[in-house]
Amino acid sequence: MMNERQHIRLLLADVDGTLLTREKILTERARDAVLRLRRAGISFAITSGRPPRGMAMLIEPLALDTPIAGFNGGQFVRPDLTIIEERRLPPDIAKAAIDLIVEHGLDVWVYSGNDWLVRDPKAPHVDREAWTVKFAPRVVSDFAGALDKVVKVVGISDAHAQVARCEADAQTILGKQATAARSQPYYLDITHHDANKGFVTTYLADKLGIPSVQIATIGDQPNDVTMFKRSGFSIAMGNADEEVKRQASAVTDSCDQEGFAEAVARYLLV
Repeated sequence: MMNERQHIRLLLADVDGTLLTREKILTERARDAVLRLRRAGISFAITSGRPPRGMAMLIEPLALDTPIAGFNGGQFVRPDLTIIEERRLPPDIAKAAIDLIVEHGLDVWVYSGNDWLVRDPKAPHVDREAWTVKFAPRVVSDFAGALDKVVKVVGISDAHAQVARCEADAQTILGKQATAARSQPYYLDITHHDANKGFVTTYLADKLGIPSVQIATIGDQPNDVTMFKRSGFSIAMGNADEEVKRQASAVTDSCDQEGFAEAVARYLLV
């Protein structure tokens, strides 16, 4: 393990519940940890289920200079937010995902182009999400007119067991045509088959010329496990569930106990 850590050249981090606290705060210690990584010659990149616009507030304080992977790899942008490339859901798969989410009694959000579309602006988590990503959704009566540009479909519910069942069914029904994984206990993200954090790891390895064995990854949710599996060293947050922790090389403290900064100090700056 020590030999692996000594050769790390890139840290790829999840955002919510990892780099940020539960209250969506970038602490001074987390910011300083990123700057210390860079001084040590280790690059830093972020990936999230958020749209790239929803990560814009992190670009300046972290001096990001690597491609930013939004929508779990559905869209890659430069630090000025210009699109490098994106992977859209085929219209029929986007519709099937929406129908499946509705059948499971979850609310639905659709990300199409640069728009975040909702049918009910008063539904659970809409206000919180708007505060988090710093832009408001566009309210529509249905999603029919947006199906040709869908990058992500989200199922939302505070009935966490219901979200987990929908995730399992989506994985079975959509099969090889889409990636379905929870980014939070109450969020189910459905994206293009190649839009997952494992693909983000491979993409950055190729674009930055860094072998995957020299990449470290850190996250807290089931959708982070795909990047754990494609990196040389992986770190689970203390707030991750036990299944996520079991699939990581190491475990750090929770996001509300400076777990990100602790992981950088304990495992990478050695």
